[in-house]
Amino acid sequence: MTLDLRKIEEAPADYFIICEGESTTQIKAISDNIYKKVYQDLQLKPNHREGLLESKWVLVDYFDTIVHVFYPETRKYYDLEDLWADATIKRYEDV
Repeated sequence: MTLDLRKIEEAPADYFIICEGESTTQIKAISDNIYKKVYQDLQLKPNHREGLLESKWVLVDYFDTIVHVFYPETRKYYDLEDLWADATIKRYEDV
């Protein structure tokens, strides 16, 4: 899902991309693939990455866009969708 935060004055970024993986291995693989694909296509490296050691919530910060890759229980606990409920939310079908 994508949260468009551009109309929220105190938002830390323009967009949040939120997804999840079923295991810590999958979460790390998703975040690694995001890193590789963005660099391959846009020659852009993230400003910051965190959470790779435990891989329950990996954050990849591209300044205007922050990607959050969650473990399902961690996503439910932090509930970013509700925290930023004023954002415009776009949901995507599972593939």
